[in-house]
Amino acid sequence: MTYHHFIDELRWRDMIYNMTPQIETQLNHKMTVGYIGFDPTADSLHIGNLTAITLLMHLQKASHKPIVLLGGATGMIGDPSGKSAERKFLSIDELNANLTCLQKQFSKFLDFDCGDHSAEIVNNYDWYKDINLLTFLREVGKHAPINHMLARDSVKNRIETGISFTEFTYQLLQAFDFYWLNKNKNCKLQMGGSDQWGNITAGIDYCRRKDSIDVHGLTCPLLTKADGGKFGKTEEGNIWLDAKKTSVYKFYQFWINIDDKDISKLLRYFTLFKKDDIDAMEDEYKSDPNGLKRIIAKDITTRVHSSELCDKVIQASTILFGKSPIEAIESIEDDMFSEIIESIPTQHFSRTECQPDQTIQIISQLYNISKSETKRLIKGNGISINKEKLNLDRLTQPDSFSLLKQKYWLFQKGKQYALARFE
Repeated sequence: MTYHHFIDELRWRDMIYNMTPQIETQLNHKMTVGYIGFDPTADSLHIGNLTAITLLMHLQKASHKPIVLLGGATGMIGDPSGKSAERKFLSIDELNANLTCLQKQFSKFLDFDCGDHSAEIVNNYDWYKDINLLTFLREVGKHAPINHMLARDSVKNRIETGISFTEFTYQLLQAFDFYWLNKNKNCKLQMGGSDQWGNITAGIDYCRRKDSIDVHGLTCPLLTKADGGKFGKTEEGNIWLDAKKTSVYKFYQFWINIDDKDISKLLRYFTLFKKDDIDAMEDEYKSDPNGLKRIIAKDITTRVHSSELCDKVIQASTILFGKSPIEAIESIEDDMFSEIIESIPTQHFSRTECQPDQTIQIISQLYNISKSETKRLIKGNGISINKEKLNLDRLTQPDSFSLLKQKYWLFQKGKQYALARFE
């Protein structure tokens, strides 16, 4: 078997932060089992998890075997890494419900039926449920020097503000996970974000101290936006992979609205295009960053939600925000239309206000401008209603404007859209 060069692939993508010595020898010459852990703290993955998922995808593409560890046990504790305060404990029922949801999502990214390289999902609750405290302390705590535990960033960064004994011992649980997977699944590699390096090295140390086992670790840089903010966070919160939590349209638009300075990095982190293809794309769209954003948005939305839903979003948004007539807008499926208009500022009005002579007042209210400014814009063909330029003569004609989807007037002022909803 010839193994693709997994490390070389990550290196040109700039996706390596730390790695242990001899890892390339292991990966370039032997089929390697590697894992990443995900605690079920929510009922969906979010785009902050995509970096880790992509690492597993590259591992499998390089003819190795990926394992997804779902932390049914560690999720009861909460990883202190990168946290300024202790997590809120979840109930057993909440954790189990979250586990079920996450298992389904991983099937979109990894192949679970391809022979020796098939991905696998394990739950660490399956081995912790039968271990009592004394056994754990004798088997694991015995091999964990307290000075090493205190030196790890996940602990050091919380010493001043406070860290509970529960969180302090999280690294022991993750260390034993690595050991158990090595013994039972022949796992030789643990990966994660750079904030996981301390937990990963805890597992490496434990395997060595306990049974003189050589295992390996690799971390990827934590992704931040060009402005230094945490990637994947918006004013509304996380961008989820579940369409019930973040609509397909909002998901697609997130990538369309990324900072131009982040394009090159995100092309390498989140798409699976080859190096030559990415170089060619960047050269072709050198003066059109929006073209690259569309490539990123379509590629990732297709992988997360399906090509059919992605195409529907692109088509519907092109119709709504393009030059299509109102008849085309009426053809957009109601569910998709509802998703898209969530991004448009909307105000509610009574049915009695749905009259042409009320239009100036409605526009003034929607755009927070004076009536005189509204009239000036209308005279200059600066306002459209339902994709048609508005003129003052129509404001005196009864039933001059039909309702879009039987309840909306869609206004446009420059690039600013606004909706009046009549109920």
